[in-house]
Amino acid sequence: MRNQTRIVTEFILLGFSDTKVDEPVLFTLFFITYTVAMVGNFIIITLVCCENSLHSPMYMFIANLSILEALYTTTVIPKMLVNFMSQRKSISIHSCILQTYIFFSAGSSEFFLLAVMSFDRYLAICNPLRYAAIMTMRLCLQLIAASWMWGFFAVLPPTILIGQLPFCGPNVIKHFFCDVDPLLKLACFDVKKIEIINFVSAALLLLGSLLVTSLSYIFIIGTVLRIPAAKGRQKAFSTCTSHLFVVTLYYGSCIFMYVQPQKNHSLDLNKVVSILNIVVTPLLNPFIYSLRNKKVKEALKHLARRKTSPLIKLRFLKQENGPMHCVVLNNGS
Repeated sequence: MRNQTRIVTEFILLGFSDTKVDEPVLFTLFFITYTVAMVGNFIIITLVCCENSLHSPMYMFIANLSILEALYTTTVIPKMLVNFMSQRKSISIHSCILQTYIFFSAGSSEFFLLAVMSFDRYLAICNPLRYAAIMTMRLCLQLIAASWMWGFFAVLPPTILIGQLPFCGPNVIKHFFCDVDPLLKLACFDVKKIEIINFVSAALLLLGSLLVTSLSYIFIIGTVLRIPAAKGRQKAFSTCTSHLFVVTLYYGSCIFMYVQPQKNHSLDLNKVVSILNIVVTPLLNPFIYSLRNKKVKEALKHLARRKTSPLIKLRFLKQENGPMHCVVLNNGS
């Protein structure tokens, strides 16, 4: 493999150029959704960092979820927007491999973090008296660090193998980013072993974290059903349903694309499904996990009041038949 010469030095990302939809329309649509998603996640990160009332494990997990979503979305969407407005939709081999690594590393870390968040909610709802003793801030930070570490290390071996593949042409990737399957189809080398490694690692990562998440929500739903007050059950079910919707959407799309030994579906269908976890879930998560929360709303109002209220006021006094003086009043005093 090392003795072969790499003829291809860049790839062409076909994106949506083979569809009937005009690219300026797609640019506007994806730009708006990307901007809204980034603003929503940035608000969550800022609130958790600046407001002491949100310095708790649950909101630390949510803030890191927002960071991961902003990371893997930014890895793909800006390049896609540039390609919408350019004639040559090229990306170098090194940039393509780097995009693949960062995208799948951030996505893998998010799966681990979703499992950790579901376990955190299980402790808070099913064992409320022991929650503070078990889920300390130290354990919270350790779980966050482990999620990041496992995600970025789990994807490293397959990415190194893909980076060593020879690409001799053609160089057209039928996708809007450097996804693994269309990238492997362009390699002039037998990639069966790499496909098996990718399948096994994706199955372990996705199904393992899904098992933890599913068991946690099963116990949570069982506890909610035992709540005597109907209003309390309704509120808890409303929260659980919205969380489960996003989790199902995210896991379902990824399992459909990556955990199938024989991928019979087309790459065009992959592009449509990819939009769900690259565009839709980052757009929904800030609103479902945080911005509907009463405590987050209060923190947002408090931060807005703190930013708009002047710390220093200037009062201009004009003496009779004299010059104008400026008096500085700190904190309105």
